[in-house]
Amino acid sequence: MRIEVDEDRVEVRLAWWQKVLGLMRNVCVERSDIEEAHVVENPMREAMSTGMKVGLRLPWVYYVARTLRLDQAFIVRRGLPGLALSLDNGTTLKRVLVTTPEAEQLARRLQDR
Repeated sequence: MRIEVDEDRVEVRLAWWQKVLGLMRNVCVERSDIEEAHVVENPMREAMSTGMKVGLRLPWVYYVARTLRLDQAFIVRRGLPGLALSLDNGTTLKRVLVTTPEAEQLARRLQDR
């Protein structure tokens, strides 16, 4: 998984196996649609506490999944900080949580528009 941020958008690019096993596509959102970006210290706990999910789920290890309502997407693995994006883009997807070693830097960069 790679997170690409440019002036206009943020794209979470999944590996082919994450797409297949997680039943997901790449996540691409316009920066103007991001209401909030912040760091989540324990993203695994947050992913596990959101209820039923569809996709790859290895509790306490790895998630590439969406909630049944398709309003939240999780690409998280144990041991890394999370970057949470709250979205208001007129689609079903309202929140994305991904783990990355650069979560703090990305959150700062996305808050400084």
